[in-house]
Amino acid sequence: MLDAFLLIVMQTVVLLAAAPLMVGLIRKVKARLQCRRGASVVQPYADLIKLFRKQPVVSSTTSWIFTATPYILFASTLAAGLLVPVFISRTPLSFAGNIIALVYLLAVGTFFLMLAGLDAGSAFGGMGSSREAIVASLTEPAMMLSIFAIALTAGSTNLSTIVHKTALLEGIMTDPSPHLMAFAALVIVAIAETGRVPVDNPATHLELTMIHEAMILEYSGRYLALVEWAAGLKLLVFLTLIANVSAPWGIATSMEPAALGVGLAAYLVKVSGLAVLIGILESMFAKLRLFRVTDLLGTAFVLALLGLVFFYVLRG
Repeated sequence: MLDAFLLIVMQTVVLLAAAPLMVGLIRKVKARLQCRRGASVVQPYADLIKLFRKQPVVSSTTSWIFTATPYILFASTLAAGLLVPVFISRTPLSFAGNIIALVYLLAVGTFFLMLAGLDAGSAFGGMGSSREAIVASLTEPAMMLSIFAIALTAGSTNLSTIVHKTALLEGIMTDPSPHLMAFAALVIVAIAETGRVPVDNPATHLELTMIHEAMILEYSGRYLALVEWAAGLKLLVFLTLIANVSAPWGIATSMEPAALGVGLAAYLVKVSGLAVLIGILESMFAKLRLFRVTDLLGTAFVLALLGLVFFYVLRG
């Protein structure tokens, strides 16, 4: 019982502390590739502190949904992070089917964020919410199929078991195709869900192109800080899922301090490498037009579906 409580505390601290760092690292990589000095990698921490100190401005026409959404979004994203193995193969919330609960927790935050964009009553908020609904309606099925393909390959819907079997290469060396296709689909879904280029551009302020930024345009102060922190946390959850499901090397298998230290160091190296890769990819590609985004997400759905088909075909 004490180990479970300590694991919850440690994983919460690691996720909350590392989320702004990943955002700052991506921005730094993009700035360097654009021949700019760029802000420090710790700048997102300063931005959060500044926003928490500011007084929020809330329109008198909004309902309780607008003020409650930042807390619901932050709590649901953090709860989703506690379902994913981070630096140890065990998860604080380990139970059969937690990989499905992960999808629904992330969907809850997205749903309330869309409601908040509509609740503000602004044209940009409604436009961003409608675009997010299009993206979400395509990413959720692809994410579910890719997760089912990974779960079938590992023979479990528990993320701890999946990571453990992936580390031992059980079921993956004999049937690599479903796992690889599901992994490719999950990468595309992660880019779309976190609002990265080429699906969305988190640095843009052009009303005709932004999706996530349009939904949060009316937020300020601590509400905006929670939304931005939750966005960084969601990015880190997807990076953690991709890193530890596809390459769980160095992850701790016990609560011994030495094993935890090695697992934490390996985890930070893996997610930092993925963050650098995202920064490089965002510098290489331009944002797609909205009607082209559906083609990209359709590709993710087809890859995930092929992963399921190949699983049953190879198993006979």
